[in-house]
Amino acid sequence: MAMGMQRRANVRLPPEVNRVLYVRNLPYKITAEEMYDIFGKYGAIRQIRVGNTPETKGTAFVVYEDIFDAKNACDHLSGFNVCNRYLVVLYYQATKAFKKVDTDKKLEEIEKMKTKYGLGTPEQQQQTQAS
Repeated sequence: MAMGMQRRANVRLPPEVNRVLYVRNLPYKITAEEMYDIFGKYGAIRQIRVGNTPETKGTAFVVYEDIFDAKNACDHLSGFNVCNRYLVVLYYQATKAFKKVDTDKKLEEIEKMKTKYGLGTPEQQQQTQAS
C-alpha cells in the first residue's frame, strides 16, 4: 500500500484534472443511488449532485475524495452507455462554467452605464435629438 501511494506522488497530472467531474447526457430518470453504483466503482465519492431544474436535467457533478480516482473514472466512464445514452464526463472547470454568466452580467452593466451617461450609437443619439 505504501508503495502505491509513493508511486502516485511522483505522477504529474495535467492542470485540468481535479476531483470534481461534470457529467452530461444522463438519463432524466437516473437516481443518486444509480449514480453511486456507476461512479463508486472507481473510488470513494464525497458528493453527487444530480441536476433537477429544466436547465440542469441530464447533468450531474461527482466529487471524489481522491484526484486519481476522479481521473480513473473520467477515463473509463466517458462514452459509457447508460440507458442507451452515452455519458460525457469532463473535469469541472469553474472558469468555463461561469463565463457565460459573467458575459451576460458585463453586457447588462454596459447598458446601464450607457443609459446613465447618455451614451449610445450615433443613430440612437440622432433619434433622441430629433424627438
